[in-house]
Amino acid sequence: MTPIPAVILLLLSTTATTTTLSSDVSALKAIKSAINPTTIPPYSCLASWNFTSDPCSTPHVTHFLCALSCSANRVTQLTFDPAGYSGTLSPLVSQLTELTTIDLSDNKLSGPIPTSLFSLPNLQTLILRTNSFSGTLPPTISTLKSIQTLDISHNSLSGSLPDTSSSLTLTRLDLSFNKLTGPIPKLARNLLELALRSNSLSGFLSNSSFSELTQLEVVELSENFLVGTIPSWFFLQPGLQQVNLANNKFTGIEISIPVDSDLVAVDAGYNKITGCLPVNFTAYPVLSSLSLRYNVLHGPIPEEYSRKSTLRRLFLDGNYLTGMPPEGFFSGKSSVYGSFGDNCLKSCPTSLQLCLKSQKPSSICRRANGGKVKLKS
Repeated sequence: MTPIPAVILLLLSTTATTTTLSSDVSALKAIKSAINPTTIPPYSCLASWNFTSDPCSTPHVTHFLCALSCSANRVTQLTFDPAGYSGTLSPLVSQLTELTTIDLSDNKLSGPIPTSLFSLPNLQTLILRTNSFSGTLPPTISTLKSIQTLDISHNSLSGSLPDTSSSLTLTRLDLSFNKLTGPIPKLARNLLELALRSNSLSGFLSNSSFSELTQLEVVELSENFLVGTIPSWFFLQPGLQQVNLANNKFTGIEISIPVDSDLVAVDAGYNKITGCLPVNFTAYPVLSSLSLRYNVLHGPIPEEYSRKSTLRRLFLDGNYLTGMPPEGFFSGKSSVYGSFGDNCLKSCPTSLQLCLKSQKPSSICRRANGGKVKLKS
C-alpha cells in the first residue's frame, strides 16, 4: 500500500480539526430553532444541519451540506434553499459578524426583521424577497456599512421608507410589493437600481430625493399613489436608462431636451396626465419604448414621432388625441409596434396595426375637446 505523503496528512488533519467559533455555532442553532420543524423537508439544507459535527469543517459528507459557507472558522454566507421554510429569523443572526451574504428568498418566513440584523458590519447582500416579513424598516438600515444589494420585495412591510442617503455602498434597492407609505426620502447616492413598485407611496417626485444620484440607471415606481407633475429634471439624470411610473396619480409631465442621454424606455401610462403629447421625448437619442397610454392627453401626435428611427414601441391608446396620425407611420417603412386606439383620431386605418383598437365615440370626443372634434374626414 502506497503511504500517504506527510503534507497531505497535515492538510487532512488541519481540515478535520477546524472548529467554528462558538458564537457562530450558537447563532446557527438559534436560526434553525426559529424555523417550524414541520416545514423542514428531509431533503432540504436545514435538515442537514446536525450539530454533532462542526459547521465549518470539511468535507461535508452528511451534515451541513448547504445553506452556509465559511472562511476559516467563521460563517460568511447564509443562503437558504427555497424549501418553504416557515417561522421567524432569529435576532442572534447578528452574532455572525463575518456574514457578507444573507439570502433567505422564496420561503414563508414571517414576523419582523430583527433590528440586530442591521448591525452586521460586513454584510454586502441582503435578500429576503418573497417571504411574509412584516413590521417596519428601522432607520438603522442605513448603518449597514458594506451593503450593496438590499432586496426585501414581496413581503408585508409597512410604515415609511427610511432615509438611505448616508449609505455610500448601496447600489441596488428593491422594496417592491410591500405596504410602504409616505413620500420617497433622500436616497443612497450610488444607487444603480431603485424598485419600489406596488406599495402605497405618496407625494411628489422631489429633487431632494434624487439630487445626488448620478449613476441611477433603472427606476421602478409603478403602482403607487405619487402625484403632481413628473418634472423635467427627472428624465435628465445622467445615467438613466429605464423608467416605470405607470399606475400612479400624476397629472402632468415636463420634458426638456437633453444634452446627452441613455434613456431607452419610459412608461408613464395609467395616470391622469393632461396637456399635449410632449414632442421633446423624440430628442432623446436612443429612446426605444414609450408608453403614455390611458392618460388625458389631447391634441395631435407630433410628426417627429414618426421620424424617430430608434422608436420601436409606442403606446398612446386611451387618451383624447385628435387629428390624423402622422403619415410616416403608414409608409410601410415604420417598424413601430404599439397602439393609437381608443383616442379621437380621424382616418386611422384599421389596416395599420397601430389603429386596430377602435376610436372613442364621437360624442365622448366632442365633450372632451369642447365640441370641436370630428372623427371622420
